[in-house]
Amino acid sequence: MTLPRIEVRRIGDEGEPIVIIDDFAPAPARLVAEASAAPLATLGGFYPGVRAPAGAAYCAEVGPLVAGAARRVFGFAETLAFDRALFSLTQTSPGELTLPQRLPHIDDVAPGKLAIVHYLCAEDWGGTRFFRHRSTGFETIGPDRHRAYLDALAADLRRDGEPEPGYIDGPTTMFEPIAAVDARFNRAVIYRSSLLHCAAIDNRRDLPADPARGRLTIASFLSAT
Repeated sequence: MTLPRIEVRRIGDEGEPIVIIDDFAPAPARLVAEASAAPLATLGGFYPGVRAPAGAAYCAEVGPLVAGAARRVFGFAETLAFDRALFSLTQTSPGELTLPQRLPHIDDVAPGKLAIVHYLCAEDWGGTRFFRHRSTGFETIGPDRHRAYLDALAADLRRDGEPEPGYIDGPTTMFEPIAAVDARFNRAVIYRSSLLHCAAIDNRRDLPADPARGRLTIASFLSAT
């Protein structure tokens, strides 16, 4: 079995850490097969595609590796729990994206929250970009910044109008990319849930419904102390 390879980067003006782990899961082909057999469906209104729970076995397999990163990089030393882990297959065409899906987002404002994107797709499906909000300079949105960020974003939209349909493919009038992680099969990136980010998806590509051929990931959301 290939041992995981771990890289830590600090990004942007705020120097937030992100952790990139190659060879993240011990049996990634099995995970693709599980996703192909799972009842993928729309879950909520934010993710541009279909999802299904990845299951407790997945969390148990990758948990020790994630716990090490949570402790050494993010400073969480007491508890770590997977709130949910979801097979996620991007399927929404660029022209059908809602406004929130056309903007960078955060996963949670609360302290002690981490997110993982685990790529189970080919490199050419695109990874993840991280962003700075231009008018505030914010790269992370915690509870102390949330109201100010929402007010500033609303002002941006009134001034500049909504972004054109499509996935974000670089700088915009409102957001500036600060870092990017390329997709690679069985690579994961771990980051604080308050970090502004968005999937890096080529708007010219069709998005197949077959998990073995499309942009399949596992998105995990964790609580730590």
